[in-house]
Amino acid sequence: MSRVAVIGAGAVGCYYGARLAEAGHEVHFLMRRDYEAVQAHGLRIISKDGDLHLPHPHIARDPSTIGVVDWVICALKATAIEQARALVAPCVGPSTRILVLMNGLGLEDRFAEWFGAGRIFGGLAFTCINRGDPGVVHHIDYGPITIGHLLDDPAEVDTALSLWARARVETARAPSLLSGRWTKLCWNIPFNGLAVTAGGITTDRILADPALRTAVTALIIEVAAAGNADLDAHGSAVRLDGATTARNMVAATEAMAAYRPSTMIDFVEGQPMEVEAIFEEPLRRASALGVATPLLSLVTGQMRALNTRARSGAEIDRGPR
Repeated sequence: MSRVAVIGAGAVGCYYGARLAEAGHEVHFLMRRDYEAVQAHGLRIISKDGDLHLPHPHIARDPSTIGVVDWVICALKATAIEQARALVAPCVGPSTRILVLMNGLGLEDRFAEWFGAGRIFGGLAFTCINRGDPGVVHHIDYGPITIGHLLDDPAEVDTALSLWARARVETARAPSLLSGRWTKLCWNIPFNGLAVTAGGITTDRILADPALRTAVTALIIEVAAAGNADLDAHGSAVRLDGATTARNMVAATEAMAAYRPSTMIDFVEGQPMEVEAIFEEPLRRASALGVATPLLSLVTGQMRALNTRARSGAEIDRGPR
């Protein structure tokens, strides 16, 4: 069994960390907001794959009290990337591996700069998970994780998958982590973006609107084209089929329960959104490679403007009273 630190114990971090604890691993959660509730009542997972209650999980307010572990699972929001190094570093020893379970493009490269590329993995969670009351997480639908290694080392991916062997989580390998990231963006960009720009709506309402449904498909095709150019620029022969990806993702989203994407939740709560990693970086790469992405450009501009407003509101909230 492994010693694991979950850095960023929000809905996603708590869910997957709890499943690893259920499988027998020694899991330590770095908690801020829910610390008191979990200390008093434990961590409760309400899941379509079976409920789970950890009555006395290992929790900490400071990563230095966790110490060196075998695995760090970093499930921070991408908006906290500048704080990630300081939060992760106290848990990293010579043999520690790091799974970046975050949304967006280019995040693993930042971790590689800090800790070395050989120990860095990317985790792509295809799931519907939201927070409930303090200390409670609702796992609504899906739940698989696709895992890749930053250097695409198959043996390292085997090691990562072995961590989850006894956990109640379906796992798959990404032979190319970069292609896996772009595949995830094919869902995140249209459904997070349109959920926000349409006024804070759920996935079912997006697909019920003919114009928005058409925009989903068009965005996926643009994102896949940008991804293929990026893969080619990185010397990868892997390619995404935009039309097939669009059909599959629309069908899968239509089959799931109405869902509030994480960026939409941040939007309606007036919090900064993950615009840089999910929208800005893919658009930068598309532009640099000469790929036309007019709809992605439009949605990114709208998200940028809304995010600026959210950040301004957050700064006002933190001001003198």
